[in-house]
Amino acid sequence: MALPLASVQLYTLAERFSADMGGSLDRLAALGLHNVEAFDFVRRPAEIRAALDASGLAAPTGHAPLLSDELWTPDGSIPTPAPEVVFDAAATIGMTTVIDPFVAPERWRTRDGVADIADRLNALAETAAGFGLTVGYHNHAQEFVVDIDGQSAYEHFVAQTDSRVVLELDLFWALTGGQDVVALVDRLGDRLVAVHVKDGIVPASNPWAPGAPEFTSASLDQRHAGTAEVPLADALHAARGLEYAIIEYDSAPGDVFDDIAASLSFLTEGGFVR
Repeated sequence: MALPLASVQLYTLAERFSADMGGSLDRLAALGLHNVEAFDFVRRPAEIRAALDASGLAAPTGHAPLLSDELWTPDGSIPTPAPEVVFDAAATIGMTTVIDPFVAPERWRTRDGVADIADRLNALAETAAGFGLTVGYHNHAQEFVVDIDGQSAYEHFVAQTDSRVVLELDLFWALTGGQDVVALVDRLGDRLVAVHVKDGIVPASNPWAPGAPEFTSASLDQRHAGTAEVPLADALHAARGLEYAIIEYDSAPGDVFDDIAASLSFLTEGGFVR
């Protein structure tokens, strides 16, 4: 079985990327990366494609809201365009998979809410296919607050989605949600095509549980891959059919390019990526 490709979620360096797109991508290429995961790409696909081409990089995956009117982030919300607009932009950039990165916590707390998320994503899989794309979902920790029929809302959602819908598991956030991430990776099997390689000190409580205090990404204690609490090595070993191992920091602890380089070294020196 082929090892996954190394990548980096561009949200990690959002400010640097916005200030100097070409220079940021050149620095990532200089680290030895060949792939990135796009963020906030729908409003500027031609510009991003040109910058990627100039740096010799590809963006096979990207994050864009497909299931919500607004994309929530810890630092503000972003209005969402129509799915067809998202898919057209993704095709322009050369993506193969568009991944929804966040669905509001309250929608994960009821059986009907989870069914609606799954139904919408199943329908979008057909639309995306017309653009030569697949769709997927990326978790945070709100998907693990409640159980439905003896399993987390997240795994209840997985059971209701079409096999064409792929999964990208954020290992840090799954652990924050109280999951045994190695066992979860094993259960997801070949539906799991990407993981977010992220480490740190896990928050004492789930930030999306009812009554939890507000937080921002700056409050997170995130660290270089392989140096903190997330069992990244065991989770990567447990994965079957993984295509992408994607470095991400919601809050980089130091110089963002040094932080990316450190996590890339964990992946390459550990033999986790090709």
